[in-house]
Amino acid sequence: MKQFITEESFWNLFPEAQIGVVVAHNMKPTDEVSPEDASQIARALSEANTKADQHLESNTISQNNVVAVWRDAYQQFKTKKGARCSIENLLKRVLKGNPVSSITPSVDIYNTISLAYALPVGGEDIDAMDGDIRLTITEGGDPFIPLGEEEDAPTLEGELCYLDNAGAICRCWNWRDGKRTALTDDSKKAFLIIESVDPSRSEDLQAAIDQLATMMSDYLGAEIYAKKIITREDPIMTIDE
Repeated sequence: MKQFITEESFWNLFPEAQIGVVVAHNMKPTDEVSPEDASQIARALSEANTKADQHLESNTISQNNVVAVWRDAYQQFKTKKGARCSIENLLKRVLKGNPVSSITPSVDIYNTISLAYALPVGGEDIDAMDGDIRLTITEGGDPFIPLGEEEDAPTLEGELCYLDNAGAICRCWNWRDGKRTALTDDSKKAFLIIESVDPSRSEDLQAAIDQLATMMSDYLGAEIYAKKIITREDPIMTIDE
C-alpha cells in the first residue's frame, strides 16, 4: 500500500491550506489515445492558455493576487534562489505571449486545469515512487535530479518538498519536478495534486479536482481510484494498493 502523507511540519506553516488530490489508475499510454481525444486535449489546453488571462489584472506578475499569495507562502520556508510557484511560471508565459505547449496527454490535462483555475497542479508516476509520498520540511540532502537535467541537486535544510524513500519528488513545494517520478507517455498510474493556500478559493479547488478527474477519465480512460481534498484535520490518503 502507498499513501500520501502531509506531515505536521507542513501544517504548522500552512494550517489553512487545502490540497486536492486525484489518483488515476489504468491510464491509456499515449499511442492508444484516439486522435479525437488527443484533439480534445489540445483544444482544452489552447483554450486554457486564453482563459488564464482572466486571472491577470496586472502586467507585473507579482501584483496579481493569484501569484501574490504564493510569493507570500514561499517566504515561509527555505527555497533555492529564484524558485517560484509553478502557477507563477505558467502565468508568466501567458503574459509574454508564449502559450504553454503540449508535453504528453496527462501533463497537458493537468496544465489545462492549472491555467484555467490559476492554481498550481502537478503529477507524478505512482509506479516510479519508492514507498509513501510525504509533504514535509526536510533536513536537507535528499537526492533530486531535476526534470530535463542529469546532475543531482539535493534539497536544502528547511525546504518544503515532496519526498519518498528514495529522495525528493518535487522541490520547493511545487517549483520543480524530478526526473525519476515524472509522468511519461507510458505511465499507467498518476498522482495528481492541486494546492491552495487561499481559503477563499475552496470552491475553485473543488471544481478543479472535479474537472481534472473527469478529463483523465474521459480522454485517457483512467479509473479514478481516489479523489479528495486534504486538510489538517484529514491529512492522509491511500493512493495505491
